[in-house]
Amino acid sequence: MLSYDAALNMVLANISPLPAVEVPLDEAGGLVLAETVTARWDMPRADNSAMDGFAVTAAKAAGILPIAGAAYAGHPLGVEVAAGRAVRITTGALLPVGCDAVVPVEDTEETAGGVSLKIVPQPGDHLRRQGEEYRRGELLVEAGTLLRAGEIGLLASAGASRVKVHSMPRVALLSTGDELVELGEEPGPGQIVNSNLHQLAARIRECGAKGLRLGIGRDEPGGLDALIDAARQADLLVSTGGVSVGERDYVRETLDHHGFRLIFWKVAIKPGKPVLFGTLGEKPCFGLPGNPAAAAATFELFVRPALRRLAGHTQRHNETRTGILAETVRGGGKRQAFLWCRLEWDGSGYRVIVTNRQGSGQNRSLQGANALLAVPCDVEKLEAGAVVEVQLLRNTT
Repeated sequence: MLSYDAALNMVLANISPLPAVEVPLDEAGGLVLAETVTARWDMPRADNSAMDGFAVTAAKAAGILPIAGAAYAGHPLGVEVAAGRAVRITTGALLPVGCDAVVPVEDTEETAGGVSLKIVPQPGDHLRRQGEEYRRGELLVEAGTLLRAGEIGLLASAGASRVKVHSMPRVALLSTGDELVELGEEPGPGQIVNSNLHQLAARIRECGAKGLRLGIGRDEPGGLDALIDAARQADLLVSTGGVSVGERDYVRETLDHHGFRLIFWKVAIKPGKPVLFGTLGEKPCFGLPGNPAAAAATFELFVRPALRRLAGHTQRHNETRTGILAETVRGGGKRQAFLWCRLEWDGSGYRVIVTNRQGSGQNRSLQGANALLAVPCDVEKLEAGAVVEVQLLRNTT
């Protein structure tokens, strides 16, 4: 049976980033930049004032200086200033020709004859120099960067009105099982609400993708055909349930009828052993187990890295942290175990607290968890106090 690392490498080897599209900058937030952006001009574009005050020539700034005019942001003085004179200036205004320093208004005193200075200015005081933030042609944001508010503001300052980004991945979601009912319906005997659909749709949204909810496929031949046809509009397909070896598990059989190419089925992990991966046409397709915690774990371990790759992220794997294990935990025997846990900062380092509920059929296994702890195959237990590495459920990049 495949190891987790081998299976994940096979997933990533069969997925490429979505094609780049050009969009207005204001629509690019939360998407990944598809091309490196360089500066079109210097920033600042010219020397300007960092304070409200008076622009002067530092070497000649003594006594009472006649006021030779005013320079305001967006309204330059437009004439050269003789040494020994001062110009009233506001923050962001272009430094007048002939001046080399700004004296803040609180360090000055105006009189009938001009302005006197309470300090001795030095050349360069309270100035923003041309190009001190970036120079024309300088790299601003690299391809593969997730565009957040800081990047959007930087690109806007450089005049990048449109940028090329990777599209937001669209994920088709479907569940299988005669025992499932939709949220809002009252479950009958032996039935349960289809919680997987809602948990995964929320998680997909958190991961910066768009979930397309296709509904429930019934446990009968042909019960999934229409849903799988509808899934072709998406960039990736995720189904839950029906991937094991039960008499009424029809996912693999139905996918095969639609031209599915199997890449792997079953991985040596716990929970989530019967996870299925392949391609439907050119699109990646995952069959996750039906148990809620197993579906959620296999989503984190396989689907989330696949979504990051589709979205254009350059970091292949989920982000990790190291911490001190708060209590002893047991492994999964011949399978690599993944345990829901909380990573907490105690003031000097991270503590890893494994949640009490680890049952693959329990939604409460996920509640409050912010990380997954891997216990290697054939490791009976990890002792309290051990330094361990966990996968974060939320990347900071």
